[in-house]
Amino acid sequence: MSRGGRHAYGALSVLAAGALVLTGCSKGGSDSSADGKKDQENAKRQQASIKFGGPADSTGPAAPVPGAKPGGTMEVLQRDSYAHLDPGQIYVSDQMSVAQLLHRGLTGYKATSDDGSKHEVVGDLATDSGTTSDGGKTWKYTLKDGIKFQDGTPITSKDIRHSVERLFAPFINQGPAYLQQWLANASGAAYRKLLPDGPYKGKHLPDSVLETPDAKTVVFHFKTPHPDLPYALAMAGYAVVSEKGDTKQRYDKAPVVSGPYKIQSFKSGKSMVLVKNTNWDPKTDPIRHQYVDQFNITFNQQYETSTKALLADSGADRTGISFNNQVDAGNLSRVLRDPKMKSRTVSGYQPYVGQMNINMSHKAMQDKTVREAIAYALPITPFLRAYGGTDAMEVAGGLISPTVSGYDPSFDPWGKKEKPAGDPGKARELLKKAGKLNMKLTFGYINTPEGQQYSTAMAAGLKKAGFDVQRQEIPSETYYDQVSKLNNNYDIFHTAWGADWPSASTVLPPLYDGRVIADGAQNYSQVNDPKINSEIDRINKITDPVKSAAEWEKLDQYIVKDVVNVVPTAYYKQAQIAGSQVGGLVYDDVIGGVDPRRLFIK
Repeated sequence: MSRGGRHAYGALSVLAAGALVLTGCSKGGSDSSADGKKDQENAKRQQASIKFGGPADSTGPAAPVPGAKPGGTMEVLQRDSYAHLDPGQIYVSDQMSVAQLLHRGLTGYKATSDDGSKHEVVGDLATDSGTTSDGGKTWKYTLKDGIKFQDGTPITSKDIRHSVERLFAPFINQGPAYLQQWLANASGAAYRKLLPDGPYKGKHLPDSVLETPDAKTVVFHFKTPHPDLPYALAMAGYAVVSEKGDTKQRYDKAPVVSGPYKIQSFKSGKSMVLVKNTNWDPKTDPIRHQYVDQFNITFNQQYETSTKALLADSGADRTGISFNNQVDAGNLSRVLRDPKMKSRTVSGYQPYVGQMNINMSHKAMQDKTVREAIAYALPITPFLRAYGGTDAMEVAGGLISPTVSGYDPSFDPWGKKEKPAGDPGKARELLKKAGKLNMKLTFGYINTPEGQQYSTAMAAGLKKAGFDVQRQEIPSETYYDQVSKLNNNYDIFHTAWGADWPSASTVLPPLYDGRVIADGAQNYSQVNDPKINSEIDRINKITDPVKSAAEWEKLDQYIVKDVVNVVPTAYYKQAQIAGSQVGGLVYDDVIGGVDPRRLFIK
């Protein structure tokens, strides 16, 4: 998933984490502060196993939040409007957060502690997290009684079948592809051949692939074992879509929901109002609550604006929060160190890794020497500084986060931990060698205060190395839609990706498999390297999680050091603040931020 991009994951297995070196932005070495040690513990914890729950774990209602009471209106200050609300198109962190209130799937993550650090995968619409008797080739789900859409229509296996089959339609191109690839037993975008038009022209997946023998039963059949299915089905991208209410492309702005809240109004780019869904039955839901009467969401609230309003803590902002905005760079250090703010602040380590993509579809970028020059020249310090320095993130060496099994803290091929300001001298030598001094470099950046700040400083660093850098702004709301277009104009642009569960199998294949290159796909750099493709196929067949983690890390190093289609920038942390009247405030490891399902007004 990307940040401002995708996010929502759980853990695959318990693996040795190794030492987690958290490096400052102006020096090498580890951060030995109390906050640094806390970050290390947080990251290591997120590699831990999350178990699959049975029927008892999957029974509602959700355990009450201590001190919670119903009623009231909560103000939500968000930077970006929601580009997608159709589950099949949801794969970006802010959309995934609001989806926690709107959509339900066969499985979901249930918090089993009040601090957001412990979870289990349980049945959400299903009676359990799934049963398999053949090691993961066949999975059976039984739907609960009493589950309905917001219009009162019962949710049946026909809706689940429809939700899966529509994922193969061409207009669904922004969400995850794990389930589709597993059902088709195909890599990359080849899964679409299984049902090219989805269910919209009367064709359906055969019972040998997806079986719905009655209104309550759903059976998935795979050619090879997929023991991770309960994790995948917990993603917002696989939530249920109403067959009766499916309006295809228009569903993206007005979905028929199944969660505790429904959309009363949505003015894209301006505001959204969520109110209680009276057809949601808490007795069927072990995961969510419905304490707040109404959420008033206001968009275009930059980090500095939302932080200032919530710090002031007056009027409506006393019941204010942001699901995704972090504390802005100027206030971050003060907020984290002010004892008076502790009860109103949550923070944690996220699974995101930032990376500067080099667009391999552009001829000039196909020169490896040019890409190496970009890698050496690119300064990371401005990126960290724009978001609050080492309180907000740390310099990255590779593409696997400290929260994901296989992470190697010593890997740093471009010397960013030692020289986060970049090495323009070495880069200039490479450009000279390639005969490309003063070559034009189009830098697409997200049009936010942070994006403007870091892109200006990064561009200056690249200019020192001999590039003629042209910056192009991209609106924040549609940023990922724009950079995932095949024929975009950008030579370089920044994205951030987080594991969907802490296995690098949810990081490297979605981002770097050349067979997934398509409009809307997540191979942003459009790299198509035969070794990467074949290694993805080979490693995906390794069933031992310890061995596969080691092999994914080797592939990570090959991509960063030898292919050079991306330059890792930073590992992410998150700090958020709320008004003094907001209750149920916790940082949830799976969501990677505030858990909106627990919130109430004191």
